[in-house]
Amino acid sequence: MPGFIQVGYYYFFSSQVRRSIVYGDQPRNRLDLYIPEDSSRPYPVVAFVTGGAWIIGYKAWGALLGRRLAERGIIVACIDYRNFPQGTIGDMVNDASQGISFVCNNIANYGGDPNQIYLMGQSAGAHIAACALMEQAVKESGGHLVSWSVTQIKAYFGLSGGYNIHSLVDHFNERGLHRSIFLSIMEGEESLSRYSPEIVAKTSSAETIALLPPIVLMHGTEDYSIPSSASKTFVDVLQQAGAQARLLLYEGKTHTDIFLQDPLRGGRDPLVEDVLSVIHADDAIARQKVALAPTPRRLVFEWQLKLARQISPF
Repeated sequence: MPGFIQVGYYYFFSSQVRRSIVYGDQPRNRLDLYIPEDSSRPYPVVAFVTGGAWIIGYKAWGALLGRRLAERGIIVACIDYRNFPQGTIGDMVNDASQGISFVCNNIANYGGDPNQIYLMGQSAGAHIAACALMEQAVKESGGHLVSWSVTQIKAYFGLSGGYNIHSLVDHFNERGLHRSIFLSIMEGEESLSRYSPEIVAKTSSAETIALLPPIVLMHGTEDYSIPSSASKTFVDVLQQAGAQARLLLYEGKTHTDIFLQDPLRGGRDPLVEDVLSVIHADDAIARQKVALAPTPRRLVFEWQLKLARQISPF
């Protein structure tokens, strides 16, 4: 809570945060923008879909990541979407896709570089973003009219996500997300394959796979909410299908360590560093600026983080 209060103050009062920009006409079709202080040049952009077990997702959950990346010259667009029971998975994917479309087509108006757009999702958001990406690739390869192109996405980052929903139904049931509720979220058992990016990739044409951007999946080895094997299996399937995909494992990290506890701890942030290493892979000057950037300060004491880790259901 002490850390969240500080992040909340930044979220509500910082001039670098543009809150609740409308991207569609459905409830919760809003996004937040985290914009670097220096507006002298167009910045790379990360379109981020937050997690929340498909039930409690909210765009403000990305505030800490948005702040950390904006401090290092990246615009972050945190996309909100309808949660269950206001919507089911199809609505969530449609909302995310519409949010991505808004970013691709309008981010230049906010100082973003439309030629450097990256897609990222965390937990349920990683699943929703991967569904939107695969669905768009299938549409594009089939010649359908689209409002944004997969080729506009430079890379996809999937953090602590699950990509084969068939294999997670029992796991989630044991963790407290009951089977009947989860199947309602996923629009019934008959829809599990459609909303499993791993299965979609396995059954997609070579033309569809060729459209996909480089994919980087990130997962903690001590994640009990969604096991790291979920990311490993998806990477294996993508590589076998001919896509560019790799897996980054964070030893000893839980479902929330990488995304919450580590940034609250201050100092080096492995997740942010790994994301920036991809975004700035061909920009030595940008890498040098990141290396010289001030180290983020600690927001909470270590004993509080340890206590939170014991209490957290994730």
